[in-house]
Amino acid sequence: MRSLLYVMTALGVIGLAFWAYQENYRTQDSLKEVRQLNRQIASANARLRMLQAEWAYQNRPDRLRDLAELNFDRLGLLPLMPDGFGRVDQVAFPMVLPSELGRVIEVSSDGDAEVTE
Repeated sequence: MRSLLYVMTALGVIGLAFWAYQENYRTQDSLKEVRQLNRQIASANARLRMLQAEWAYQNRPDRLRDLAELNFDRLGLLPLMPDGFGRVDQVAFPMVLPSELGRVIEVSSDGDAEVTE
């Protein structure tokens, strides 16, 4: 009976050693993956900082002003001036006729649209 207990204890220790061995290598693999992900995150953050700096450089007011002047004939852009802004009550909104508010547009499945008054 004692020898069976010794054999079972030895098998238990061997089993636990095998389990600990596997867990050790799984942990090392997980740590390698975490280090790799941290390197990727650091690289992505560095790229993001570089893109933000480039965005700020490209949107400098003096550069945009020069581009607006350079492409005035083609785009018709005017420089921003403090007196170039207005109030909302100065905007001329298009008039909506009451007859247009009551229009119903029925659309069928074959793509034909029908306007009813």
